Amino acid sequence: MFNQDVFSIGAVAGLAIAIVFTWRIFLSAPERRQPKRQPNIASSSGINSQPNAAVVSSGSSGSQEDSRAQNVVDTFFQPVKPTLAQVVRQKLCEGRKVTCRLVGVVLEETSPEELQKKATIKSSVLEVLLEITKFCDLYLMDRVLDDESEKRVLLALEEAGLFTSGGLVKDKVLFCGTENGRTSFVRQLEPDWHIDTNLEIITQLARFIKYQLHISQSRPERMAPNVFSSTSLEHFFQCT
Repeated sequence: MFNQDVFSIGAVAGLAIAIVFTWRIFLSAPERRQPKRQPNIASSSGINSQPNAAVVSSGSSGSQEDSRAQNVVDTFFQPVKPTLAQVVRQKLCEGRKVTCRLVGVVLEETSPEELQKKATIKSSVLEVLLEITKFCDLYLMDRVLDDESEKRVLLALEEAGLFTSGGLVKDKVLFCGTENGRTSFVRQLEPDWHIDTNLEIITQLARFIKYQLHISQSRPERMAPNVFSSTSLEHFFQCT
């Protein structure tokens, strides 16, 4: 299928170039015939210079047409910006299982204490999460201090449409009482990618998990070849 697509694009490109060159040859043909008529114009008395002006005008018009033709070619061969789905697949290296912390990544709140009052989904991260769930087994997890916090988080995820629009299910939203509990979840699930804000957990898991993404505003130096860093999940998957 890929070879067929490449062949089709090449055929269309070749046709476009052939049309442009044919167009330019057609436009230049009158200019090559024009000098044969100039002696008659020069030998006739009382004839003004309007025909010469017409020749200049014709040349100017041809240049404009050539410029338009070049614009068509430039537009045709302009690089196509990748879609978010393509960027997500490329950045995740075709990984099939992803674990991700909720606080500070998916949620506006940055601590379990804040979850005792409210849980707010980042609107900017929703589209990325939905793309991840289309081809990855996604698990969301975090430490909470009480059952009410769990309910708030689940309700926020449900209201954001993650349980209906994407492949996320409630059974894949995990809660624990300690940071070490989140580490244990990740070790048991053995994901291709883990996303977290806790540098200590990232460091502990670096030798066990294939790839990790550390979300941090400070952008620390890269600690290992398999650990990446970004200011936010959505920023990491920007279409650039």
